[in-house]
Amino acid sequence: MDYIEISAKNKDEAIIKASMQLETPSDELDIQIISEGSSGFLGFGSKPAIIRVRKKEIVKPEEKEAEELFSSELVSKVIEPKKAVEPVKKSMPKKEEKVMPKREFAKQEEPVKKPAKHREAFGKAKEKSSKAESLKKEFVKKEAVKKESRPVELITDEAEIAEIKKISTEFLTNVFKTMELDVSITAEYNTEDRCLDLEFSGDDMGILIGKRGQTLDSLQYLTSLVVNKNRNSYVRIKLDTEDYRNRRKETLENLAKGIAYKVRKTRKPVVLEPMNPYERRIIHSALQGNRYVETFSEGEEPYRHVVVKTKGRRS
Repeated sequence: MDYIEISAKNKDEAIIKASMQLETPSDELDIQIISEGSSGFLGFGSKPAIIRVRKKEIVKPEEKEAEELFSSELVSKVIEPKKAVEPVKKSMPKKEEKVMPKREFAKQEEPVKKPAKHREAFGKAKEKSSKAESLKKEFVKKEAVKKESRPVELITDEAEIAEIKKISTEFLTNVFKTMELDVSITAEYNTEDRCLDLEFSGDDMGILIGKRGQTLDSLQYLTSLVVNKNRNSYVRIKLDTEDYRNRRKETLENLAKGIAYKVRKTRKPVVLEPMNPYERRIIHSALQGNRYVETFSEGEEPYRHVVVKTKGRRS
């Protein structure tokens, strides 16, 4: 069957649209991503996602799931095992062969040196970029330490709950007003998770979710900073819309299972892309009881990521 081209607001919607048009589940489609689309800056200058898709041949269920999830954009790379370097055998030149005198070798051209002015400007720009990156890492570390140093306590005082609801909803309302978005906000304090749940509803919530939930995570982080300012205890904040968090959790759990199958099959460790602590916990939890693979996190925030490898194997 030939490929057909589908476009939509984002990649997920394009896949759903293709699945409906071909009357085939998405896991039985051969999908090629032409463009993942872009939400632009705060929803402006957005571009549609474009995919090419067709029905594919049926293979074994476990192999099908593993191959699809392993090729996901969430997989950063496969760590290849180190190969032993074979010694290079030196062979003596034959008698009839003539060795070229040293003076006949062409001189290697020296690299063209940039003018001192350009080198100085480049050096300053590189130094500024390095300082900015260092400051960003330092800020994230400080915020993480600040969060860990404050206990997450159960709030039972109704007045206090009403206050954090008011602070969070007023902040988000002002943000959405600036973005010119009509969004309804529902706030509920979850005593079981000791968390303030904020649910959004509106016409186009894809703008607030962003690519792989990045916009939603950013709004959640900013809201958390506002609510927890000058507090002794820490209040967890969770933002959600259109059940995105549960759908993302299910996607990551399926990804983890597929990666585990692939790692067991190839015996090669796999590095996932950087994730926030919540998403890393989902991967660790999904593979916690696996007999063949284990997981661990490495790197520093905000680039900390999960590695999946076979048990007892050193990467």
